[in-house]
Amino acid sequence: MRAEPLDAETIVSATEEVLRRHGPEKATVLDVARMLGVSHGSVYRHFASKTALREAVIRRWLDRVRDDLIAAVGDSDLTPPDRLRRLLTSMFAAKWTKAREDPELFATFRVLATEHSSVSSAHVAFLLDQIRTIVADGMAGGDFAAGDPEEIARAVFHATTRFTDPRHAAEWRSPEIDADSGAVMSLILDGIRAR
Repeated sequence: MRAEPLDAETIVSATEEVLRRHGPEKATVLDVARMLGVSHGSVYRHFASKTALREAVIRRWLDRVRDDLIAAVGDSDLTPPDRLRRLLTSMFAAKWTKAREDPELFATFRVLATEHSSVSSAHVAFLLDQIRTIVADGMAGGDFAAGDPEEIARAVFHATTRFTDPRHAAEWRSPEIDADSGAVMSLILDGIRAR
């Protein structure tokens, strides 16, 4: 049995490892408890369900993604078009890298996205807010044409789902994916620029 106290972060780390070994469908709370040397009841005291465990693992990853995206567009010397291009490029890279380098955890993300979990919904809301903020800054500075920043942010988000939505992950292995994403970004930026 486990000697040291059990906390939520330890459980999330163990769950991440179990998900990597077994995948999101086969991993169980009992597997996590076994890895930690505790009863499954000890895990349930911190997390109410298998879904809650999966969400905690993906929330931790998406929190890192969020921090990386904020850092990527935080350079005040960049123009709004450059910030939007950098944000989109960073969004794509985060998903593509996870799908390629950590396929089991990416599969967990795909399951949660399909289930429209609160974690994936919050991530989408964050991305939309980042895009909206950049678009509004671009409008205020005269880089982008006047319009509704919220509506434009949604359009940009939807126009780029091929490069971020986990349902398209198989397409991300294509040798043309960089060129395709670059072409879409250029089209978006040209479409919203001030004339």
